[in-house]
Amino acid sequence: MKLIHPIAVLVSFAALACQTASTPAVVEADPAERDALFSAVTALEGRWQGPMPDGGSRMVEFAVIAAGSAVREIMMPGHEHEMTNMYTLDGNSLVMTHYCAGGNQPRMRAFAVEDGRIEFRADGVSDLKSEDEVYMGSMTLVLVDEDHVEQHWQALKAGELDHEMVFEMVRVR
Repeated sequence: MKLIHPIAVLVSFAALACQTASTPAVVEADPAERDALFSAVTALEGRWQGPMPDGGSRMVEFAVIAAGSAVREIMMPGHEHEMTNMYTLDGNSLVMTHYCAGGNQPRMRAFAVEDGRIEFRADGVSDLKSEDEVYMGSMTLVLVDEDHVEQHWQALKAGELDHEMVFEMVRVR
């Protein structure tokens, strides 16, 4: 009987700890700051096309989803290296998770639209298998005009710049 009592106490504490750990955090946010960020990416809804370094063409699709609370970008839809970026708000920031063909999922965060630019910076990487694995560490989205956009990607390896890529895209009408 004496063994049951300490075990019951431990189980109670464990249950309380699980409840505390799963309590969601409520974020404070300024609607004007949020609207500027999110409106910039929702305005990209549609199909975009741009050149690839090998001379081919790159297709990208943006869609506003989840009752208007997220934007999904599909890079190279239907291609064996298809990738997805998800854009969602978190307080006064815009979070982008890049579901990479490399098998990891970098999260990047931006805080403002300045001069038509949204600068996403690293906020963590899921499923990074080693320090030597390349991952996308930043992306600057340049809103040239309503029909032209650029993405400036920086790939990192062990926290250092490995290579850069620039994608220029035109809206397909």
